Amino acid sequence: MEGADASASHKYAKELQVGVRVVQMACSLCQKLQKGSVGPSPDHVVSKDDDSPVTVADWSVQAMISWMLSESFGRENVSIVAEEDAQTLSDDSATSLLASVVATVNETLAMAPRFGLKGPTKPLGGSEIFDAINCCNSTGGPVGRHWVLDPVDGTLGFVRGDQYAVALALIENGQVVVGVLGCPNYSSKRKLANNSSVRSDIWQEGCVMYTSKGSGQAWMQPLIQGHKSLEWPNSASVIRVSSIDNPVMATFCEPVEKTNSNHSYSAGIAHRVGLRKQPLRVYSMVKYAAIARGDAEIYMKFAKAGYKEKIWDHAAGMVIVEEAGGVVTDAGGRPLDFSKGMYLEGLDRGIVACSGVNLHEKIIGAVYASWDSSHL
Repeated sequence: MEGADASASHKYAKELQVGVRVVQMACSLCQKLQKGSVGPSPDHVVSKDDDSPVTVADWSVQAMISWMLSESFGRENVSIVAEEDAQTLSDDSATSLLASVVATVNETLAMAPRFGLKGPTKPLGGSEIFDAINCCNSTGGPVGRHWVLDPVDGTLGFVRGDQYAVALALIENGQVVVGVLGCPNYSSKRKLANNSSVRSDIWQEGCVMYTSKGSGQAWMQPLIQGHKSLEWPNSASVIRVSSIDNPVMATFCEPVEKTNSNHSYSAGIAHRVGLRKQPLRVYSMVKYAAIARGDAEIYMKFAKAGYKEKIWDHAAGMVIVEEAGGVVTDAGGRPLDFSKGMYLEGLDRGIVACSGVNLHEKIIGAVYASWDSSHL
């Protein structure tokens, strides 16, 4: 299709294609881990210092994508800002955990030719995989190119067999210029809904969404399944935001977890602007994906005091929504600033993503009309 082919001639064509291919590989990795058992074994789900979970999938995806980006662009040219580090894997008690990561990464890298990429000539050892994870230690900033990776965004969703995403973006001189969002459990053929169980028969219908800044389009392609190979553009189709601008008809998304999100304040804003539908509570950046492809119109997140938003939780989703025709700002109506390092510094109250300008203006207006710092 013409829109899908147009991406091949864009300024960031190579970065976009490599990004899509490695995210396709990562989604395949995650699906295989999910299908391997009813749920991850307890020793393969570890709590981080902030009590959030991290799994074999998180470390394996980060190692695999880190290695593939270095192979594709040269390690000296690759700076990666990513969520995980390998400290836990270095503990003496983590021998079986590291072995699982090594096996998972090597099995995935062996499939690289099917995805149009070159894998290693021999399996990677534990130290090489440990190094691939730990070299993702960039802090970003306003100068240069930085890949931004959340290997499994929404790890709770992954563990529970719900929605999660593999999120990869490229930032150049503080601007997000490429975004790729793999959504293994987001059917390319069915709308997102509350309490919709993820059945094994729709695992086959996950998708990858992607764009490059300035292209004016975003695309979606199905995940590669079984022993098939990725032939670009892989049946890609152009996605666009919804045309609904009446709050009564609009669907709004918010995080499932209340830990870092103020649901009551979001509910107040929703009431003030006339939203009537129940919120769609979704794990991960799948919320951005839902807006980009027209399954929802609004995403609001108002963090609680002291919480700082990380760039890897928003970069890929933001640019995909924008190029699909939507609007993403902080709650004061200002663009998100990805030039300050790992965090979205200077964020005004929260994040608002909408399918169009009219809804966005209504939400921002309601924030200004109702804001009271005691809410957070």
